[in-house]
Amino acid sequence: MTTIAFWKPYDVLSQFSDRTDPPRATLADFISLPTVYGAGRLDRDSEGLLILSDNPRLRTVLTEPSHHTPRTYWAQVEGIPDHRALDQLRNGVLVKGKMTRRAEARLLEQPPDLPARSVPIRVRKSIPDSWVELVLTEGRNRQVRRMTAAVNHPTLRLVRWAVGQVTLEGLVPGSYRDLTDIEVDQLLKR
Repeated sequence: MTTIAFWKPYDVLSQFSDRTDPPRATLADFISLPTVYGAGRLDRDSEGLLILSDNPRLRTVLTEPSHHTPRTYWAQVEGIPDHRALDQLRNGVLVKGKMTRRAEARLLEQPPDLPARSVPIRVRKSIPDSWVELVLTEGRNRQVRRMTAAVNHPTLRLVRWAVGQVTLEGLVPGSYRDLTDIEVDQLLKR
């Protein structure tokens, strides 16, 4: 079985085809493994780790909310969240009429060492920005962006750093690597 960790670049769709004219960048521009499918998605304007596999059991474990697979995100946000905002993120916020699950949330002391984004984020000289690490066990549509907006710190850049124990370590945007059998087993045991 084939399972890979892929660093999805900014402005790339989390699918292998696009029917728009002109077509937008897709996974097929980076991956030529016809049997793998994504275990989850990232929005076009988000970057980071996608797990792709031909193992249907693994894809189910990673996408079904009942399995509570942790996903670690680094969000560059407008402003500097205080303890109150971080506590709100930890305890859950109201998103589209429903509370999010409890999450881990912390302010990163230093910006993460990431390559520059292909399209720079908008910078407002009068408003500082900071980086927050969020670990979620659910994956609603645009959830991180909606959570940070709910505590008045809109997301400027979003990178999914990890799924379970698998991280982007050693990858660059647009590259991928095979997961080891041990890594796949760890993901399945969640």
